[in-house]
Amino acid sequence: MNIELHYQVEQFLYRHAELCDSQDWDGYLANYAPDCEYHVPQWDAEHVYTTDPKREMSLIYYASRAGLEDRVFRIRTGKSAACNPMPRTLHQLTNIRVERGADGLVEARVNWATFYTRFGETGYFYGRAAYTLARNGDDWLIRRQHVLLLNDTVNAVLDFYHL
Repeated sequence: MNIELHYQVEQFLYRHAELCDSQDWDGYLANYAPDCEYHVPQWDAEHVYTTDPKREMSLIYYASRAGLEDRVFRIRTGKSAACNPMPRTLHQLTNIRVERGADGLVEARVNWATFYTRFGETGYFYGRAAYTLARNGDDWLIRRQHVLLLNDTVNAVLDFYHL
């Protein structure tokens, strides 16, 4: 394993989480390639989740960055009652694993937990995520983000900033 590559990817993912927690939406969106895919599958059974977002149900699916941009637009303009007020979030990433693909892309897998507070209530979401990253100068762009939510129940609004 290339330690420098691992460090670069790890730092990118930490910055990405920090941009979300600080609600720096322009910086956050800039981490995504225009043709990226963002997918949060739904569970079909206890240990089986959906795999084809175009034919099966998903909790969240965006075929490109435009879906995320639309969510940010709704947050900024107050057109999303689910985001008013915005929760305070804290993302934690652990067990980051990085592999270089033969195609020049990098695959990063992480375990994550996000704590949030809204209306005086505190909760959390947790799971695993896989990122496909492409070089973008000295940094990275997210080409694909696949987030597996492990919570049994979702007792609050679920949106991209929780994951």
